[in-house]
Amino acid sequence: MCGIVGYAGGRRAVDVLLDGLRRLEYRGYDSAGVAISYEGLKIFKDVGQLSKIQSNIPNWEGGMGIGHTRWATCGRPSKENSHPFTDCSGRIALVHNGIIENHLSLRKQLEEEGHKFTSETDTEVLVHLMERHYDGNTHAALVTALSEVKGTYAVAAMAEGDDHIVVARKENPLVIGVGVGENILASDVTAILNLTSRVIYLEEGDSAIVSANDITIFDAQGNRAKRDPTTITWSIEDAEKGGFEHYMLKEIYEQPTAIHNSLLGNLDEIYAGAIIPDIDVTSVKLVACGSSSHAAMVGKYIIESMAKLPTTVELASEYRYSPGTGENPFTILLTQSGETADTLAAAREARRRGCRTMSVTNMVGSTISRETDHVFYTNAGPETSVAATKSYITQLMAMYLLGLRLGTMRQALDRAEVRNISTELRSMPRYVNGVLDEASEIENAVEMLASANHAFYLGRNINYPTMLEGALKLKEVSYIHAEGYAAGELKHGPLALLDATTPVVAACVNDHTREKMLGNISEVAARDSPVLGIGLEDDRDLAAITDIKINIPTVSPILSPVPLTVVLQLIAYYVAKKRGCPIDRPRNLAKSVTVE
Repeated sequence: MCGIVGYAGGRRAVDVLLDGLRRLEYRGYDSAGVAISYEGLKIFKDVGQLSKIQSNIPNWEGGMGIGHTRWATCGRPSKENSHPFTDCSGRIALVHNGIIENHLSLRKQLEEEGHKFTSETDTEVLVHLMERHYDGNTHAALVTALSEVKGTYAVAAMAEGDDHIVVARKENPLVIGVGVGENILASDVTAILNLTSRVIYLEEGDSAIVSANDITIFDAQGNRAKRDPTTITWSIEDAEKGGFEHYMLKEIYEQPTAIHNSLLGNLDEIYAGAIIPDIDVTSVKLVACGSSSHAAMVGKYIIESMAKLPTTVELASEYRYSPGTGENPFTILLTQSGETADTLAAAREARRRGCRTMSVTNMVGSTISRETDHVFYTNAGPETSVAATKSYITQLMAMYLLGLRLGTMRQALDRAEVRNISTELRSMPRYVNGVLDEASEIENAVEMLASANHAFYLGRNINYPTMLEGALKLKEVSYIHAEGYAAGELKHGPLALLDATTPVVAACVNDHTREKMLGNISEVAARDSPVLGIGLEDDRDLAAITDIKINIPTVSPILSPVPLTVVLQLIAYYVAKKRGCPIDRPRNLAKSVTVE
């Protein structure tokens, strides 16, 4: 959604805040602003990307401030709707990520009391509530104000004359970086890695007072709380472009390493039986949003194949609205950030229903990792581009490893099968490198898509959800309307849309659906749609019925989503590049969706 940064220390706060906001632009980039404690409170904000703000901001001194980069949810992008907001007196400044659900009724009350509003946002209500309760204690004013709101928030605020920033969180991430003679806070650790690797993850309902030399944390009941720092193993270089033109391309090329890191240790834990304890699992439910939901759909095929367990997939945004069946499946929740609002709500609903839960996430210390019974860390490293690439591929690794564990628990896999799958998984970085070595050929193959307005992605069996993910990637970064379909559904409506202007991307691997898939592709070709086929190198039948063929390494069919996914990511990237799209920051999208 939006990005928050705060700083208290001996450096120029403006420089620290702008650098942190730059690293958080993936969370929102339609406006930005800062508040600096310097000769009172100084505010600068504007609509547009951060570069515009950087070139126009005054050269203020001052070692404390808060900043914000926004993605509009309440109120259109405008200077007036940008953060930070101040109260009527200009004594308090505040930034916020989340949604205040009762902001209309609160706004009416405050206006009747004489408060003057300058924006359309829900956030401005918070700073006026603080003004209502402010008696010189900024922390008390914030806590009291938040007690009156319904909704979600990560908030940072400061008052004129203070030497500290006050913060609070509910269902939105906020971390505090622990330095020497300085402390920094942010929505994500990527914003603070250049200053410190020691971070405190605030827990649900926590608030805190952060100054240059002290951090005081209070729990949801207002009692002082101890939160031990966590050491982040990523370096600042991991979060930079490293010579690549875009973060997305860099992160695609980091996937062999990400796969290795995801397997490292976790595969040993599979053999040791440590990832999931010996519990009675009779069914599995996978819950997720967006790209993670496609990884979950692939996971359904994996778990049913390896563990012979009935497995269902449900969108997190719909899960808690369903009545439930009274059964308590082992519920696995996938979220790259660990802070996705809908997935967190689904995790809480699953616990309420009595289900044992596991989270699959990339973020150590994230909210979902603390709110589920078990956690599987994917170890993808920092991912900056809005479009998920290496975080998705490592979620697939998690599905394979969980499938192996459940299969061995239930004795559905024998030792030879486990050994063979494990060996092939260990070779996956090499297979992915093989795909990356052919990137220039993939770049040359995407011309048929670059000029299209619509496209279809077709697959069967385990690669049906893989093609859904491919279509989503194309939509996200190139703005081409693309639909993923199970190829067998082609005759049930979509065939009417095919003609020479509608290209089709089709995956065909050597599994039990191959003959059917070849037949589906032939039907597409008969309607004059250009076909980009993706399949095994020696598949001459596929080459004969497609206009262009991209090769993937020969792997077991159940593992084919991994190299296929990398091809689809490169297709989306190169199409977007040809079309001149802002690849890392697609319009209207943000990396971590922390509102429902």
